[in-house]
Amino acid sequence: MSSSFLSSTAFFLLLCLGFCHVSSSSSDQGTYIVHMAKSQMPSSFDLHSNWYDSSLRSISDSAELLYTYENAIHGFSTRLTQEEADSLMTQPGVISVLPEHRYELHTTRTPLFLGLDEHTADLFPEAGSYSDVVVGNFTGVSLFKGEALPDKLLPFIYAGNASNATNGNLCMTGTLIPEKVKGKIVMCDRGINARVQKGDVVKAAGGVGMILANTAANGEELVADAHLLPATTVGEKAGDIIRHYVTTDPNPTASISILGTVVGVKPSPVVAAFSSRGPNSITPNILKPDLIAPGVNILAAWTGAAGPTGLASDSRRVEFNIISGTSMSCPHVSGLAALLKSVHPEWSPAAIRSALMTTAYKTYKDGKPLLDIATGKPSTPFDHGAGHVSPTTATNPGLIYDLTTEDYLGFLCALNYTSPQIRSVSRRNYTCDPSKSYSVADLNYPSFAVNVDGAGAYKYTRTVTSVGGAGTYSVKVTSETTGVKISVEPAVLNFKEANEKKSYTVTFTVDSSKPSGSNSFGSIEWSDGKHVVGSPVAISWT
Repeated sequence: MSSSFLSSTAFFLLLCLGFCHVSSSSSDQGTYIVHMAKSQMPSSFDLHSNWYDSSLRSISDSAELLYTYENAIHGFSTRLTQEEADSLMTQPGVISVLPEHRYELHTTRTPLFLGLDEHTADLFPEAGSYSDVVVGNFTGVSLFKGEALPDKLLPFIYAGNASNATNGNLCMTGTLIPEKVKGKIVMCDRGINARVQKGDVVKAAGGVGMILANTAANGEELVADAHLLPATTVGEKAGDIIRHYVTTDPNPTASISILGTVVGVKPSPVVAAFSSRGPNSITPNILKPDLIAPGVNILAAWTGAAGPTGLASDSRRVEFNIISGTSMSCPHVSGLAALLKSVHPEWSPAAIRSALMTTAYKTYKDGKPLLDIATGKPSTPFDHGAGHVSPTTATNPGLIYDLTTEDYLGFLCALNYTSPQIRSVSRRNYTCDPSKSYSVADLNYPSFAVNVDGAGAYKYTRTVTSVGGAGTYSVKVTSETTGVKISVEPAVLNFKEANEKKSYTVTFTVDSSKPSGSNSFGSIEWSDGKHVVGSPVAISWT
């Protein structure tokens, strides 16, 4: 009896040890992304996946391919120990072996604002790379790192009245008189120096708060900043009223209170005052900007190497910041381009740009044009380009304007680039054909910029590719001016199958002249009843 018990106990302990060993080995493994050099695949392999599997087997008998990549990178993912990962890194053709990281979604309203909510998931049923994306839960942090002002009225002064400098109203370094500012809220005008620096100047002079007022250059645009003291920003109209009060009342007072965040502001979106504007000063025959995207008051990750203002005097450290600028709209569009690439891996960069541009919207839901916040007036193609991005529509644009390497080389020839200059850009030897007439206007771009230097006809040819299958597209032309007649030939494009190409010519006939610097706008739209393929038109008199 005793012997049997000991034997059973020994077996149980051995079994436990076995399980413990397996568990320990498994816990040492992690998921790795392996980047391979596609061009270095040995000729003995027919498929890249076979090469990947062979490379993996050379360092582990148990490791398996989890996923293979062939769009943004070439390679695979697998589970390995650190030692196996180091060994794999030494294999021929391996560029990198990096541990997979789980990234959290560090944003709030962007997907919903762009129409990318849970109801659009069915737009990407076949996109394997899209299914790799894991969206985690983000519990949130507070961006507020300062102390609020007391809930009472405080002495208030206009910076222009607290300075002996001619530009004292701008709160530039060394312009404020501490004796006049100490213990007061200071009103500063926007301009010249950075917005956050104005707050630093007020604080250094002894001020306890700041009201930053827009001027005509910024209109009603309100940009959030991580000021070094309690501060608020007001638009031009409110600024004029407050400025009149603070400079005429004998004992002006003010307070700054946090009342919460306002969402759903209408109209939205609007073109930011700082947004890049046309016309294109480098290549006038290419309309710029291409389009607009969210770029104001964007929640973004922030480095721990600097305070949220970026000023040397800012000792605060945060993980996130509210940032505005074209450098914020750029990653939005980059992400949308990657999303389109996951749905259409065969598309070129030009095709993706075309899809984003031709499906962009230029009006609100009520039909009114997008506003320019700097002027308060309707924006033009020199402000919004083709319009605001609409990613769900861009997945199915109907037609695209594609470009090849030869098209870009011809574009460089039209710009009178020499062969050495072209080589430095393209990394290939190319000589422009002296017998050929190159024109910047011939670039197959999904927009039209016409520079008028006299009466006559200006012709542009474009080629579109059907990505929506068979269909008959009819053209619709709009123009603000009667001085330019816009005609399209042919006016109907009939596609019998997907990937079929058709060309058309647009003739801009100028009957009357306008003063130099005048601009007029319009659009050219192709539609088959299901798709609307729009291109903005900008006509400029030089």
